[in-house]
Amino acid sequence: MISLLGAPHDDYSSHLKGAAAAPGPIRDALWSDAYGLITETRVDLGAPGVLVDHGDVAFPAGRDPWDAIEAAVDAALAAGHPLISLGGDHAITHPILRAVRKRHPRLTIVQIDAHSDLYDVYQGNRRSHACPFARILEEGLADRLIQIGIRCMNPHHDAQIERFGVEVFEMAAWRGQPLSLDGPVYLSIDLDGLDPACAPGVAHPEPGGLTTRQVIDIIQAIDQPIIGADIVELNPGRDRNGLTAAVAAKLLKEIAGAMILTRAP
Repeated sequence: MISLLGAPHDDYSSHLKGAAAAPGPIRDALWSDAYGLITETRVDLGAPGVLVDHGDVAFPAGRDPWDAIEAAVDAALAAGHPLISLGGDHAITHPILRAVRKRHPRLTIVQIDAHSDLYDVYQGNRRSHACPFARILEEGLADRLIQIGIRCMNPHHDAQIERFGVEVFEMAAWRGQPLSLDGPVYLSIDLDGLDPACAPGVAHPEPGGLTTRQVIDIIQAIDQPIIGADIVELNPGRDRNGLTAAVAAKLLKEIAGAMILTRAP
C-alpha cells in the first residue's frame, strides 16, 4: 500500500506563487482514463487498496503551517506505508522530513532539482523554498543528501555544500552515473529539475535540465527501500495543456511502483 497526501502550500515561494494549486491537477492526471495505472515495472496501482489518498493538509488560521504539515504526515505514516506528498513548493519538504525522520534513524535524500535549495536565508526568509535543505541538514533530518540536475550555483551554494557535505551531480556532468545507496531513501523531485521542454509548468524554468526519461531511469535504478517522496513546484497557471501535471503523475506512478518493489520484507 502507498499513501498519498497533498500539501497545498506556497506562502514561502519567491518570484511567483501558484504551486499550492498543484495537488488537484496531479490527481486529475493520475486518475485520468487517458493514462494507465500499471507502471513500467508492471506494478498495478489500480488494484484495490494499493493507493490510499489521505486528501490535503488543512491549514487552520493561527496554526503554524509547518506544524500542520508535520502532523498530517505523522498521521499518514502511522499505518507504516510509504508516503508520496504532492506540493506545494519545495519548502514543504522541511516539515515533511521532520515527521519522516522520527521513523528512520538512517536516511538518505535523493533530490532532483535545478537548484540546490541550500540558501541559509533567501529574501529575508529562512523558510523560503530556496532554503529547505539547509534547514533539513541543520536539524539532522538526514544522513546524506545527494543532488542531481543542479545547474544554478553560486559561491554561497558552494560554501553550504562544503559545510554540510552534500553530494552534488551538476547537470553539466550528469551521465546517468549509478548511485551508491545504503539504507532507506527519501526522494524529493522538484519539477524544475526537468528541462522546461518536458515540464514547462514551473515558476523557475531553467533550460538544460533532465528529460522525463532520465528522471524515470533514476527512480527505477534505486535499489534501496524508498520510504517517502515528494513531487513539488508544479505551477498549474504556467502549465501547457496539462503536460507538467501529466509528467508529475507519471513520476508519481513510477515512484509508487519502485516503493513497492524495493520495500523491505
